Amino acid sequence: MPLYHLFIVAFLQGLTEFLPVSSSGHLILLPALTGLQDQGQGIDVAVHVGTLLAVILYFWSDTRLAFAGLLRLMIGRIDTPGAKLALLLLIASIPVVAFGLILKLTGLDESMRSITVIGWAMLVFGVVLYWSDQSGECEKTEKEWSLQDAMVIGVWQAIALIPGTSRSGITITGARFLGYARHDAAKLSMLMSIPTIIASGAFLAAEMAATANMALIHDSAIAAVFSFFAALAALSLMMRLLRSVSFTPYVIYRILLGVVLLAIAYS
Repeated sequence: MPLYHLFIVAFLQGLTEFLPVSSSGHLILLPALTGLQDQGQGIDVAVHVGTLLAVILYFWSDTRLAFAGLLRLMIGRIDTPGAKLALLLLIASIPVVAFGLILKLTGLDESMRSITVIGWAMLVFGVVLYWSDQSGECEKTEKEWSLQDAMVIGVWQAIALIPGTSRSGITITGARFLGYARHDAAKLSMLMSIPTIIASGAFLAAEMAATANMALIHDSAIAAVFSFFAALAALSLMMRLLRSVSFTPYVIYRILLGVVLLAIAYS
């Protein structure tokens, strides 16, 4: 695959994975609107690995705590903050994994990969994000994350399997409706991405393992590096801006893009 194509795919994935604008929607739109060849599952796995490493590095203190807590959890102990965090992250991931498996087995995941679906999802869930951001309270912090809230936000996360919804956008929406402050809602959303990306990446890797070759491995390594730096930059910028700016700029972008896509789809 040409270097410029790898860069475009990795940049799109890295930039949009953690912004509430839908990375999967943008990746589906790329070949549909530009005529570029579909990058394939191998590159999808690689750019997801890049974004995974970026969020782990950015929230290293929290992820280290969760990984250590996971070991406690595996022996049946929930007696540390890390074990509690690991448990909540796993519980929040159950709905999206279950719903994703259903979509895959029924073939509905492929039928939703259309400009029309992405356009409506961009528009509708952009408005819902705005509603939650403007009406939600700002009193809860990520330290108050509970079992019930993890289950609720986990259900919201499952909706992100509709292309164009945005995993980060819909989980932030759910957290804002529950009263979490903007920065804390975004942090919970980012931490929730870790088990989700690991699960989806492992599934895609298993599917393409038999067809892997040296050229694909080479391209995948380059794509992973590109997406890592793009994701780290986007994540750092968004988390910094959220201390003083609302989600409205992302909502405006979603609505404008949704209107354009629907105009193309129905023309």
